[in-house]
Amino acid sequence: MDFVQDLFVNHPFWAWIALAAALLAIEVLTGSGWLLWPAASAGVTAIVAGFAGVSPAPAIALFAALTLATTFLGRRYMPRLLPGHGQDINDNVGRLVGHQGRVVAAFRDQHGRVFIDGKEWAAELADGDSLEAGARVEVVGVQGARLKVRGA
Repeated sequence: MDFVQDLFVNHPFWAWIALAAALLAIEVLTGSGWLLWPAASAGVTAIVAGFAGVSPAPAIALFAALTLATTFLGRRYMPRLLPGHGQDINDNVGRLVGHQGRVVAAFRDQHGRVFIDGKEWAAELADGDSLEAGARVEVVGVQGARLKVRGA
């Protein structure tokens, strides 16, 4: 424990850089976005502590304040700067929107079955049309595990 204390007191720059690198490595592994801001704060604290000669207590206070400020500001403003997210790669049903297929079982009371992308799905008509088996359809939405379709 004396080694860590000695490192932190005598070489604060490297201690803060090590913390920043560790936080950044964990962020890269998890991809959560939450540890990016503490990692950046540790980097700034490393520069201040290393070059301005700040003692450990104010450096920790600076790190805490920077972490709170950057996390709050980053979470508040960063999503607005990033482009909208595309489809979820794990959303197997949602990805079918826009795809076309064929009616397997005729639609009765707005409900029927369609064959799209190699699978048979329960479907509901988005408009008031009635479709017979073999008709082409396009997926316009998803409601639970049921596809919303219209004639193509």
